[in-house]
Amino acid sequence: MAYDFQVVIDAAGPHALAEWWADALGWQVEPQDEAFIRELVNKGHASEEDVMTYNGALVWRSGAAIRHPDGLERAPRVLFQLVPEPTPGKNRAHLDIRAGAGNIEAEVGRLTARGAKELHRGRQGANWWVTLADPEGNEFCVS
Repeated sequence: MAYDFQVVIDAAGPHALAEWWADALGWQVEPQDEAFIRELVNKGHASEEDVMTYNGALVWRSGAAIRHPDGLERAPRVLFQLVPEPTPGKNRAHLDIRAGAGNIEAEVGRLTARGAKELHRGRQGANWWVTLADPEGNEFCVS
């Protein structure tokens, strides 16, 4: 049996990080149903501490998600989940952005201009990549 999955990334500021990654990948931030959230709070199924206003909209404090513009059939959803502690060290898993050999430098320039930090460059045979960190320090590669 095959399973669907989503990728979950811990974040101190999940809504801002979701926006950053949506821009980085050309994806979309998944809208949250403000009326449904308010209804759950009003009925006591959630508290005011569970929600917040972000960019003028009521959202769940605990996270935000992004998805590929062509939907979940094209790529899995990425959820940015609120956690209180910073990343303790090097990521055990990371995302790779496959820009293509002729586009790596331009993509690294675009992402560092948006707040990513270049960490190092690697090469294996004819393949090369640049490892970056997003604004919260989560590592990813551009290849």
